[in-house]
Amino acid sequence: MRVGILYDLFDDYPWRPGEPPDADAENEPEATLLALEAAIGRLGHEPVRLGTPARLDRDRLGSIDVAVNIAEGAHSRNREGWAPTLLEMAGVPFVGSDALTLSVSLDKAWTKDLVAAAGVPTPAFRTIGDASSLGPEDLPGPFPLFVKPRYEGSAKGIGPNSLVRDLPALRAEVDRITRDYGQDALVETYVTGGGEYTVAVVGSDPPRPLPAIQRAVEVDTGIGLHALERRGAPRREWSYRIEGRLDSGLEADLQRLALLAFRKLECRDFARIDFRVDGNGRPWFLEINPLPTFAPDGTFAVIAELLGLPYDAFLADLLGEAIGRAVPVAEVSP
Repeated sequence: MRVGILYDLFDDYPWRPGEPPDADAENEPEATLLALEAAIGRLGHEPVRLGTPARLDRDRLGSIDVAVNIAEGAHSRNREGWAPTLLEMAGVPFVGSDALTLSVSLDKAWTKDLVAAAGVPTPAFRTIGDASSLGPEDLPGPFPLFVKPRYEGSAKGIGPNSLVRDLPALRAEVDRITRDYGQDALVETYVTGGGEYTVAVVGSDPPRPLPAIQRAVEVDTGIGLHALERRGAPRREWSYRIEGRLDSGLEADLQRLALLAFRKLECRDFARIDFRVDGNGRPWFLEINPLPTFAPDGTFAVIAELLGLPYDAFLADLLGEAIGRAVPVAEVSP
């Protein structure tokens, strides 16, 4: 089959004056495309680069049999839904979650409400759009609190000052988020003591969790090192530690909760779910990303290494299963 790939590379980001330096952090390097093309070729299919949905020639959609979408879009909380919406309108089957799941899951507040209803613990939170009148009655709980943009991914907007310990610092961070990112700030109670973890879930019938990954955290704040070293963040040498201990019991709990969140959001084929664990060993849901990176230095590549698999073989298995869901065997031309 001809497998189209929709994507946004770093060079594709449509910069606007005044945007923060990490505005393009969710876009991809060329290496991600090369990894996907290698995996698609390993399956015996022909990869076809379709580019960013913002400049997509829709006539080209008629030349492909199925699509792989890793496009992020820009300047909208619906931006991750652009590519799947175009594909759905054109009648092209595609790998990954649909536009509704991608749009809802990008909104951290709505996502937290949904997963909490499914029985997944998530820190208490408030969304705040105006820092000027912010008072103690507006807080989700006692300090310390954590502040981040309401609908961004790849740790955009997060830095060492995101952890706030008093009202003046909270007002300053909320003001920064609303000013620089043009959206509400999400303020939540800060979970610490047991470390930070991420769990990838793959497949759809049924979905299954992969081994949990424990993340290094910065020494003074406990913030995940991946968030502080993201693209567009100020360059600095961070001291880090491994907080908490990942044993079989905790991993099973993380995987169980990841599956609950995956199913509640009606994700398909793949997603990554992030957690923090408190000092009592209880996991707390942070967010879910059904449009994760497949970069050769990302979570999925780390998991492939842990499993002792070449990355192209690991990706080929993942994409082969997803393509099989999107395009049933009976519909594939001989």
